[in-house]
Amino acid sequence: MSIFSRRIIWAMVAVAFLGFLDAVFLTIEHYTNNIPPCFALTGCEQVTTSVYATVAGIPVALAGAAYYFLILVVGLLYLDLRNAKLLTAMSYLPIVGLLASIYFVSLQLFVIKALCLYCVVSAMTSTTLFILGLIVLQLRKKEVSHE
Repeated sequence: MSIFSRRIIWAMVAVAFLGFLDAVFLTIEHYTNNIPPCFALTGCEQVTTSVYATVAGIPVALAGAAYYFLILVVGLLYLDLRNAKLLTAMSYLPIVGLLASIYFVSLQLFVIKALCLYCVVSAMTSTTLFILGLIVLQLRKKEVSHE
């Protein structure tokens, strides 16, 4: 694996860590019955207290935290073990995050009609992970074809 590929994977780990922190913060706010402060956007209260903020009583943010944590762990395991299956998993997992982000941003824009700053940050980290995952897949494809 090239130094460029390792940097991309470290970038994915870093972005996943940021997404994890964001989602954990929202999860803590949910369980402590606090409304997260909104700085640039004013819809945090509407979004985080909407019926769409939980599924079966579990906050959506907790699922987000688990998603980001999974990518973080898989990335770190790959960097340690260099197992190609881990790299493949890490590259395809962000598809789930991107689809979830599209769904939740659409809910915010068209149903709730409010945007939560932290949810937008999550959507941005999911999108970034998706793009980085595509780059890793392309690099992997080139490396395999040169072997």
